[in-house]
Amino acid sequence: LQISLLSLTHKDTLMLQRFLRHIETEKRYSTHTVNAYRRDIEQFVDFLKNNYETENLLSVDTEIIRSYIINMKDSGLENRSINRKISSLRTFYSYCLREKEIKIFPLTEIKSLKQPKELAKFIPEYDMLNISFEENDDFIIRRDELVIEILYQTGIRQSELRNIKDNDIDTNKQTIKILGKRNKERIIPIEKDLINLISRYLNLRNKQFPERKNNNLIVNNKGEESTPKFIYNIVHKILKEVTTVEQKSPHVLRHTFATHLLNRGADIRAIQKMLGHNNLSSTQVYTHNTIDKLKETYKKAHPYGDK
Repeated sequence: LQISLLSLTHKDTLMLQRFLRHIETEKRYSTHTVNAYRRDIEQFVDFLKNNYETENLLSVDTEIIRSYIINMKDSGLENRSINRKISSLRTFYSYCLREKEIKIFPLTEIKSLKQPKELAKFIPEYDMLNISFEENDDFIIRRDELVIEILYQTGIRQSELRNIKDNDIDTNKQTIKILGKRNKERIIPIEKDLINLISRYLNLRNKQFPERKNNNLIVNNKGEESTPKFIYNIVHKILKEVTTVEQKSPHVLRHTFATHLLNRGADIRAIQKMLGHNNLSSTQVYTHNTIDKLKETYKKAHPYGDK
């Protein structure tokens, strides 16, 4: 891991390298997450240099952390972003304390800032039902259709979609094996129509790219592994045609999957397993949308609903 903080002391640099390697190899955080931690700590070091004329990470105390939070608030940063940066420092200094590189944990008295709870954005059912594709054997059309259908029918993340291999599809059991965060596997059931769509797509893909060098289910227009931006562009283009919802991303389809299941009476713990959430609280965010729908139904159906 390359550390760009050349002004850090040698001891601090080694400690930061060890920490980043720890969360990458032992905690199995994604490259994206590791880079986010690195950037957050780099920004904190810049703050130390500009305000305390030091870059010594291992001599930080609680007052410096408080000062950093005030500085971020004054710069106009939202509480959600500030909490994420503080969380990065909390994880880093917890590691330093465990490794006995510091004696006092500098964030003991630091609490997260209050932030408004945001409802998970989702696409209404009638918008999803309006999605349509031309009926032909064009590889790109069938591939784009499959991207939308898998994301909406399984609720998986775009990174999980990109990592699906051909042999992860079990046509007999009608399931897809998903490799989620921290390499945790889960099995998701799929319908026969989706199985048929996958089979049709595979025939077209194999004819289009008979000598491709990967075994990824979803490939780009050149038969190569897809990228996050590539998947995003497909989803955004298709959702733009059917909905006015502002967010038109793969993650919105994940929210849509969970919300639609809850609205139709699915058990929240079953949804938790399909989404790959470790904690039920992560899944419960979708119940807010369900409650709103119940309120709307009550107002329309109950004699006292409009009072």
